[in-house]
Amino acid sequence: MSRFACDASRPSKPHHRSAPRVRPMTEMKVNPIAIREKFGDDYIADERTFIMGIDQRFTTHFAERFIGLKVLETCTGAGFTTISLAKTAKHVFSVEIDKSSQKKAINNIEKAGLSSNVTFILGSILEPETLKELPTVDAVFIDPDWAVTGPDHIYRFQQSNTQPPADLVLRNMLKITDNVAIILPPFIKVQEFEGLPKHEREKLYLGESHELFCLYFGDLIKSFGETEFRVTE
Repeated sequence: MSRFACDASRPSKPHHRSAPRVRPMTEMKVNPIAIREKFGDDYIADERTFIMGIDQRFTTHFAERFIGLKVLETCTGAGFTTISLAKTAKHVFSVEIDKSSQKKAINNIEKAGLSSNVTFILGSILEPETLKELPTVDAVFIDPDWAVTGPDHIYRFQQSNTQPPADLVLRNMLKITDNVAIILPPFIKVQEFEGLPKHEREKLYLGESHELFCLYFGDLIKSFGETEFRVTE
């Protein structure tokens, strides 16, 4: 199911994302079947965390690059990527600024039986005090919130309008380790990635729908330049 498949009131085929829809967050009740189909179990999600949560087939794919590593994840959301990372990584330290989302993530990780593999940290990844709490890690996984949509919304990487700003977080995390992966909207012009350290730019598809970019740096790179990962519906 698409990250922009806003109608989670019922299970459906993924919507292509050329024209994202805008709806008040209070309109929708998330259908448990839709949650199970997208994330793999009867986890807790509200509309925002459902929309922004990444399909389990993608998160499982990402997690393969973090086997045996101590991983810093930002941002947690409701913990759906955290679950996949915790299955392969040595340990995951997951930072989330929103207490309500973190509470959902804690419950979801407990349901998945992975609580001992995850340490949750409440705070902003941009704040020095939060960074002081972090241990030494081998790699970082960044998934900023880019749910803001509308007919006039422009997706950017440079001077990013994600929350937190993707370009700033990436720059800061590359000071911690060379081994970083970052999720970005498919609508960003690839020219905006010019000037970054050498990386792999992976395009992820559900069927024919381009859903995400994932940029890999350091030892997380498998092949320089552009690669693709496709999930057949």
